[in-house]
Amino acid sequence: MRIFVAGASGLIGVRLVPLLTSAGHVVAGMTRSPEKAGTLKELGAEPVVVDVYDAPALTEAVEKFAPEIVFHQLTDLPDNIEDLASAGPRNSRMRTEGTGNLLQAAKVANARVIAQSISWEQEAEQARQQTAEHERRIRQSNGVVIRYGQFYGPGTYYPQTPPERPRIHIDDAARLTLASLDVPQGVTMVIDDRAL
Repeated sequence: MRIFVAGASGLIGVRLVPLLTSAGHVVAGMTRSPEKAGTLKELGAEPVVVDVYDAPALTEAVEKFAPEIVFHQLTDLPDNIEDLASAGPRNSRMRTEGTGNLLQAAKVANARVIAQSISWEQEAEQARQQTAEHERRIRQSNGVVIRYGQFYGPGTYYPQTPPERPRIHIDDAARLTLASLDVPQGVTMVIDDRAL
């Protein structure tokens, strides 16, 4: 299968790409950072350097690769949890404009979209509404929404101690994301609520 991973250099992406290629899929890994293209190539993906906010270039890149599946693993979150509150507007733009551009590119390429979301209740009403709208747009495109628990493990906001539930180890999240290729249209949960 030909699979386009948007956000391939992110926490899930760098783990998902090798799983996909090991399973025999042909993968394009999208990043907006030219300096990350080499890493994606090492992981087994065909690097695609494009900004999700450049809709014409994004559509051209996706259509050229001709994927059957587009994974939406794009976020705009800071590396440090202390900076999370100030990142809200940037990540909201990713969920609205970025998602819209990616959905349009996938539609032109006649590809199915599998997109990340969250499984916990957000405190702010605006954030809840944006998440609901993000998910509605994915489902409306006959795609799959993956509601992840809070990530923990190497590279996450919780590298040592797991956060409150719902949660999922980042490596398990990537492994279960691979399994989403066989999930029907709708919503699926990727959480691990075992006692730790």
